[in-house]
Order: sequence, then structure tokens, then C-alpha cells
Amino acid sequence: MSDNPVTVLVAGSGVMGKGIAASFARGGLTTGILSRNPENVGAVEPGITVLGTLPDTPPELIVETIPEVMDLKLALNAEIEAAYQGDVVLGSNTSSLPLQQLANALRYPEAFCGIHYFQPADITPIVEVARVSQSRDDTIARAVTLLRQAAKMPITLAEPIDGLLVNRLQHALHHEAYYLIEQGICTARDIDLVAKQLLGPRMSVTGMIEQKDISGLDTHALAQRELIPALHLSREPSPVPQKKYEDNNLGAKTGIGFYDWRQMDVPGYKQQTGALLTAVLALLDRDRPDGPPNAPDNPPENAPESANDA
Repeated sequence: MSDNPVTVLVAGSGVMGKGIAASFARGGLTTGILSRNPENVGAVEPGITVLGTLPDTPPELIVETIPEVMDLKLALNAEIEAAYQGDVVLGSNTSSLPLQQLANALRYPEAFCGIHYFQPADITPIVEVARVSQSRDDTIARAVTLLRQAAKMPITLAEPIDGLLVNRLQHALHHEAYYLIEQGICTARDIDLVAKQLLGPRMSVTGMIEQKDISGLDTHALAQRELIPALHLSREPSPVPQKKYEDNNLGAKTGIGFYDWRQMDVPGYKQQTGALLTAVLALLDRDRPDGPPNAPDNPPENAPESANDA
């Protein structure tokens, strides 16, 4: 153990770990990165300390973001619990392993929850905070408070459902998109054009559900009756990305995916798109009008009025 006290410790020094640490450091929190090879971590933002061992003083929060291997996570969690005896909020950034299974292996599962980020972690504001069955209220409250101090917008989920919120929505949309590509109905570029020029901009302003309130739930409900049975509701992974995976056509990292990246300056492109995303989020935060309040639990019945389901 070391004598470098930190408020937040990020276990894992990959791209995600560095991004998570950067967001806390920018929020004014003393932040550390825990790495098995601290000498290989490279440059980090000001305010971040790179550690090779756990600090002597318990951090308020540890965010685990090591590789998605259950045994590795269980071993790290056991080391953390042995050091701090449950006196620290422990959050896992796992996107694929069962959070409840991780919790059930702990001695102090009441101090555990899911804390799931999205790339780029230092820019995207949404973070999912998922309860496990043993999570105490103060565990969730402390995690949410620290995330907000890092300028994040935590979404608290009542249980650790597979995929949590965002990945369930994303994969449902991707599943239909891949089916349309597989059937030759449209191309990947067509789908991306729709996402960039219609769905993304509109959702960024009025969301998914609020937009249906605006356009009218009568037409939306009737449209669902006709369209839902026609959607591709297979529970098998789409063969479109699976074939690319088998052929090692993994996108920008190998040069070919749905697009040809071989002549692209991929780091430069990522930097440009990251800067654009930052600018878009800043514009939305500055100019977004106040939305409506939540509906009451027992709303009155109203006479229906027709509207366009746009």
C-alpha cells in the first residue's frame, strides 16, 4: 500500500480508465489511477496520481475498469475489501459481466454498485449507476454526489438488468439496422446518415419519449400495433457484425469494417469528432429550453385528439 491519499481511485489505466480519472480531476477531486505497471501508464492530466498499490487511506470511491475477465475483477475486489473492510464505495464499470454475480462474491456487497461510463469517458455526460440487491441507499447517494461533482449526469437504475439502460437501447436499434443491411434494404452509410441528420439531432433536443408526447401518443400507439409485429425480433446475434468479427475486419483498429479506414488519420478523426461532440453538448446545455414535468401517477382521462406520429 502507499501513502498517497485520494478521494477517487480509478482501477485500470486504459483509455477508459484515464478518461474517467480525467473527469474527476477536472471536477477538483484528488484522483488516482491504480495500475499493475505504473511506469507504463504514460501521460495523465494534472491532478491525477498514478499508483502501483492501493493507498493507505481509503478513497471515498473506487471505480474498477480493468479487463472484462471475471477472475481478474474478483481478485481485485477481494484485495480492495481486505484493505478497506467495506469502508469505500466500490463501483464496477463492467459492460458485460453480471453485476449481481460480482456483488454476491463480496464480503461487503452493500458498498457495491455498477458505475458504467461511455466513450469518450471524459466528455460524455451520462453515467449509469446500477443498484445490486444489497446496495445501501448511502452507497448510491455517495456515488451520485461524486459523479455530479465531476460534471456528470448519473442515471440511477433500480436493478442491474443485463445491458443496463443505454446498451439495451443501442443494441435494439443496432439489431434492426443490421437486419436492414443484411436484407439489402439500405446501406450502413444510409443508416448513419439518418442517425447523424435526423435521429441524433432530434433525440438530443426532445429525447425519445418526450418526442412522442409532442407528436401525439394516439398516433404512436396505433403505429406500434402495425409496425412492431413487422420488426426483426430475433434473439440471435446478427450475422452482419459476427461475420466481420470472424474475418478480423474490426473497423478502424484493423483498417476495414463497415467503412475503409486505411487511408484515414484515425487519431486525428477521433480528436475532431470528440471536439465536435464537446461543442454540441455545450450548445445543448446552453440553449436547451426547459422541458415539461413528469406526468402524475394517476392522470385524468382526456378525450383523444389526432396528431402526426413524426
